[in-house]
Amino acid sequence: MQKTADVAIIGGGISGLSIAFQLAEGGVKNIAIIEKNFLGSGATGRCGAGIRMQWGTELNCLLSKYSCEFFEQAHEIFHNDIDIEFEQGGYLIGAGTDQELEQFKQNVKLQNDLGIESVFLSPEEAGEILPHLDISRIKAATFCHRDGHLNPFRTVEAYAEACKNLGISIYEYTEVREILRDSDKLTGVRTDKGDIAAPVVVNAAGGYTGLIADMASVDLPVYSRRHQIMVTEPVEAMQDPMFMGFSLNIYIQQVPHGSFIMGRSDDSEPTDLRLTSSWHFLEEMSKTCTRLMPRLGRLKVVRQWAGLYNMTADAQPIYDEAPELPGFYHAAGFSGHGFMLAPVTGHVIAKKILEEEPDIDVSCLNVSRFKDGGLLPTESSVV
Repeated sequence: MQKTADVAIIGGGISGLSIAFQLAEGGVKNIAIIEKNFLGSGATGRCGAGIRMQWGTELNCLLSKYSCEFFEQAHEIFHNDIDIEFEQGGYLIGAGTDQELEQFKQNVKLQNDLGIESVFLSPEEAGEILPHLDISRIKAATFCHRDGHLNPFRTVEAYAEACKNLGISIYEYTEVREILRDSDKLTGVRTDKGDIAAPVVVNAAGGYTGLIADMASVDLPVYSRRHQIMVTEPVEAMQDPMFMGFSLNIYIQQVPHGSFIMGRSDDSEPTDLRLTSSWHFLEEMSKTCTRLMPRLGRLKVVRQWAGLYNMTADAQPIYDEAPELPGFYHAAGFSGHGFMLAPVTGHVIAKKILEEEPDIDVSCLNVSRFKDGGLLPTESSVV
C-alpha cells in the first residue's frame, strides 16, 4: 500500500469512483480509493439504477440532466469499450392524486424550460406507452424518453477501468479504521493495511458516511435506512419505460434480460444498517405492483435484496467541506439518488477540491443548512 496520497477517497462505489475520475481529469496525480469490500458492493450494487431528469426543482433537474448527458456520452468519455447498458426507454411517472396532477403540469413546464424533453400525458396516453398499466389508478402522467436504466455493475467496471488508466490506485478489501488528524489539521487515514498520509480525504462511503464522519469527529446529519428490492423471473419484453409513482409508492422496470425489478418506500424500515430482507416488504410490494399492473401477478418472485439509502432531513445531498476539519469533504445523503447523480457528484466535489467553480451552483447543498434553517424543498426519495 502506498504511504501518501494527494487525495484519499473512502468508498469504492460509483460516487467515489466518479470523484476520483474527475479529480484525475482535473490534473490530480496521486489518488487512492479505499473500499472495505469489492467495488460497487454497497449501495451501488444494490440499487435500482434508474436515471431520470424529471424533477420538480430547478437544481435537481440540472443535477440529473448533467448526469444523464454524461452517461449518454460515457463511451467517449471513458475511452474504453465497456458497455454500461444505458437503456433509454424513458420514465413514465404516474400521478395518483389531483394535487400531483397539478404539480406535474408545473414540473413539465420547468423541465421544458431547462431543455428536458418531458411531456404531460392523459391516462389514456400513458396506457399507449404501457399497455399493462391499469390506467384507472392514475390521474395523469409525465414521460421523458431520454430517462432510463443502467447496469450498475457494468457502470462501476467502466469507471474503475477509466480510473486505473488515469493512474488512480484502488485498494479493495481494505477498511478505514481511523481518520488521522493533528489537532484541527487533517493528516490522512489509517486502514487495516497501513496508513496513508493525505491532506484531503473524501467521505463517499454511502450508507456508512455517518460512521466515517464520526471517525473524523465532524458533524454529518445523515442516517441510513434499509431499502428493499424485489425481482421476478425473466419473461419476454413487455415494458420499455421505468414506471414510478410517488403517491402510488412504486418504481418498476423490466431490465434487458427480462426480469422485473421493483421497489417502494417505507418510513418504518430500520435505520440500524441491517441488510436483511423481510416478508412484510415482499407482501406489500406484491400488492402495490399487482394493483397497478395486474398481469404481473402471474410472475414468480425469484429473489429480493436490501441496500441502504443514506438520508438527510430534506432528502437532498450534501456536497461540502467539513467546517470543523478543512480538507475533509462530504459526498453524502443522496437519499436514494446517489447512482443517478454520480457524474455530477464527481464534478462538483472535484471542483471544490481544486478550488474551482462547478458548472452548477450547489452552494445550498452545504452541511450547515441543517443548523441554519436552510432546508431545501423535499422531493420524494422514490427512485
